[in-house]
Amino acid sequence: MTLNQLKYAIAISKENSLNDAARKLFISQPSLTGAMHALEDELGFDIFVRSKNGMSLTNKGQEFIGYAKSVIEQYDLLDAKYITKKNPKRYFSVSMQHYSFAVKAFVDLINKLGCEEYEFEVHETKTREIIMNVKNQRSELGVLYVNDFNRKVLNKVFSEEGLVFTPLFDCGIYAYISKKNPLAVSKLKTKEPVTFEELDEYPCLAFDQGEYNSAYYAEEVLSTRQYKQLIRGNDRATLLNLAKGVNGYTLCSGILCEELNGKDFVALKVDTDERMTVGYISGKDSMISDIGNEYIKLISAYKSKVLD
Repeated sequence: MTLNQLKYAIAISKENSLNDAARKLFISQPSLTGAMHALEDELGFDIFVRSKNGMSLTNKGQEFIGYAKSVIEQYDLLDAKYITKKNPKRYFSVSMQHYSFAVKAFVDLINKLGCEEYEFEVHETKTREIIMNVKNQRSELGVLYVNDFNRKVLNKVFSEEGLVFTPLFDCGIYAYISKKNPLAVSKLKTKEPVTFEELDEYPCLAFDQGEYNSAYYAEEVLSTRQYKQLIRGNDRATLLNLAKGVNGYTLCSGILCEELNGKDFVALKVDTDERMTVGYISGKDSMISDIGNEYIKLISAYKSKVLD
């Protein structure tokens, strides 16, 4: 196995085409095909599925490409530090549940690093996809929560996928709601917690988890509760619009991020003893990069903004 073979495999996975990858690599297609067949023979499994529609990764191929990207990135860092003495192109990817503070930490990371060249990825997505992105090293870190209800199940999933969960901070449960909602208007005056009986008069907004729409994968705590009105969506901006348009609410950590979401919303403490632990998952045997550690430091700072 050579570094060139790893670079070739990564290029094919990006282009989904031997012809396009060969052009990007400035080599002939037969040479690229031969190099891939030799690599797959050495590995003992197929990295790609070949079809008339192009090249797609197998399950083992996805995992392999994740490790290949990590190897190439480390090589580029070594090359830049000891050989070319040039600033290397930096890479970082994080997947997360729909937390605006996690996105803000990503923004702060880019501004703080000030890299001349970088290729960063942020995936605000479903819980299961977060887990698989980190498993396959598409993302170095995955930000999500656990609580008393889902902890045992998710920890078992993490262990089976070779991942480990690291807690960042605990917080109570809040209803994220438009300031124009009549319930918000009254509670901001009395400063009292909001009850579920009061919330039942308004639609509950939840993130759809696709085929993994199990209560254990839900982004909202108390996912087994029966709600009188429930709207599922898959986009944070859409749910914010619904919070305004139909006076809906969603259950959250209570950490507000006005820089991204504006000042039209408020977090009302919910009258429950339920707690949630926000943290991140990473590969059990993976070393977190310096950029990854910087992101963890930035997102950990939001502990000071926990409302209780």
